[in-house]
Amino acid sequence: MAIEDDVLVIGGGLAGATAALTAAEEGVQVRLVTHKQSTLRHASGLIDVLGYTPAGEGPIVDPFEALADLPEGHPYERVGTEAVREALSFFDEIAGDAYSGGHTASNALVPTHGGTVKPTARYPVSTAAGLASVPEDTLLVGFETLTDFDAPLAASHLEAAGAPFSARGVTLTFPGIVRDDAKINRYAHLLDHEETVQTGAGETSAREALAATVDAHLKDESRVGFPAILGDDHAADVRADLEDALGVDVFEVPMGPPSLPGMRLEDMLYDALGDAGVRVTSGVPVIDYETDGNGAIEHVVVDRHGQEVPYRAEQYVLATGGLVGKGVRSERERVFEPIFDCHIPHAAERYDWFVEDVFGEQPYARFGLVPDRELRPLGEDDDPEFSNLRAVGGVLGGYDYAAEKSGAGVSLATGYVAGERAGTEASR
Repeated sequence: MAIEDDVLVIGGGLAGATAALTAAEEGVQVRLVTHKQSTLRHASGLIDVLGYTPAGEGPIVDPFEALADLPEGHPYERVGTEAVREALSFFDEIAGDAYSGGHTASNALVPTHGGTVKPTARYPVSTAAGLASVPEDTLLVGFETLTDFDAPLAASHLEAAGAPFSARGVTLTFPGIVRDDAKINRYAHLLDHEETVQTGAGETSAREALAATVDAHLKDESRVGFPAILGDDHAADVRADLEDALGVDVFEVPMGPPSLPGMRLEDMLYDALGDAGVRVTSGVPVIDYETDGNGAIEHVVVDRHGQEVPYRAEQYVLATGGLVGKGVRSERERVFEPIFDCHIPHAAERYDWFVEDVFGEQPYARFGLVPDRELRPLGEDDDPEFSNLRAVGGVLGGYDYAAEKSGAGVSLATGYVAGERAGTEASR
């Protein structure tokens, strides 16, 4: 027996979750299926729209002004500027007071763990006090056991980049952590639960011990930046206690993977999916499909613990990611989409897929499906591959999300449009 829904979303990242949530708003039954954990836990947690033009110009102050100049075929060109605005507003409703940036159309400049600044449209409230555009002297704090964040190096990079404030970095011992391989969740857990730790002055709580350690190195700075490890379930309380103890603003610096802000974003989205009545089925890769003979997908087949189970829906959304997420794959002679074998334009000669300059404009960075304005993947003949399939997020081609700093924004905008239209079609 097939499992039936109105809309089936394949992929559990930002694009897939957004598509499922917007489809559910149309009053239809939605299911999201995902093979593995989403890539959100590897993301910074920042919601970028457009930080740099495809030609590399930037950072962009107002991303919406730049959207009109994007080339034909870019995902933003496919959905239109107004849809990008609506998608961000939709995200703002979900995020509530967990994210900042909704008060302006301009990008904010958020310092990252490498000492660079990233132009982004929405950012976790935990990073808000650290914006590079704010001229307040800053102490960056790193820890001996957390080698992913070199605070002195990050501070020197910020100053070299012309930040309008003095930045200084120190590397300290994190109270209660002695292992170099401790997971970031361990740091957060210590602070979340106010665990008792041993210091030179005796036993005290983790938050008090951390504040005392940092306070000994604080000079005239008016804000302190930590790697993004300041709690998970009670992150706001951890920051508030540290601010009270230190007498300065406290912020988190987004880190590389694994990322606590990314995990918090994932938790927030999946809580919203539950509240919206979306059925989430994880650990089940989609391995095949059948058509109805008239250009529509009749059902897909998932592998559920070795058993092939058909999942049927009226509308489908493909949100499996790009080359990194394995929604796009390559072999020596071809680049392909592995579930529906949708067309992906690419040069016949594989040596034309890349350029030798590692920092050059790499053709493979733009590999992906070509959608129409309904976000239906187009075949080599420019006709939709299937009448009831839409594609969103990283599986789409025509843009370089890493160079443009546009990945999260494209996922939101295309997920929003595809979910709304899939939900509308399914409700008819």
